[in-house]
Amino acid sequence: MRLPTSLSDDDSLLIADTSTVINLNATGCAEKILRALPYRVAVVDVVADELKDGRPKGRNDARKLSLLASAKLIEVVKLGPEGLIHFESLVVGTASETLDDGEAATIAYAAESSAVALIDERKAIRLCATRFPTLRLGCTVDLFAHAAVRRALGPSTLADAVHKALIDARMRVLPHHLTGIVELIGSERASQCVSIPRAVRTKCGSRHS
Repeated sequence: MRLPTSLSDDDSLLIADTSTVINLNATGCAEKILRALPYRVAVVDVVADELKDGRPKGRNDARKLSLLASAKLIEVVKLGPEGLIHFESLVVGTASETLDDGEAATIAYAAESSAVALIDERKAIRLCATRFPTLRLGCTVDLFAHAAVRRALGPSTLADAVHKALIDARMRVLPHHLTGIVELIGSERASQCVSIPRAVRTKCGSRHS
């Protein structure tokens, strides 16, 4: 299975964006994944507040995050003075050059604390490359691809967990992970995941037509 991870042994702190938390919750085994990872994982309080906004829509990600925090598997942190400056620079300006509050806070805290920002959106990745060229980035799939997680879950459970994240959370998959994700969950299931690019889904579907 060709599923690389950008995380390294030198990393110590990962800052998860809202989408990463939602994706993890959707797997049904977030606790096991977080226990397996050899890193501290944190979210900024801005992200926790964004998850609370989903309650009226019937989403319970805020409650799940609270349980993970109570189990000391995720920390909830606040931006410091430098982070607040970074945050403001990412939310003030034209739409094409700004991010939503959760993404901005995640990047700002990671930049302030020399941590890895876990983000899945291409626009956020593009802005990071321009404004914070030395900032290390990861994404949700990097967590699933980590050797410790793969050992802890095993191939079958990992494939089911990733499939749930794709179906229930519509997890985004970056181009360099597409081949590995299809190999992991199988082309038939991949053809049903709308967050996977249409061209890839069509190709997968043709194998089972």
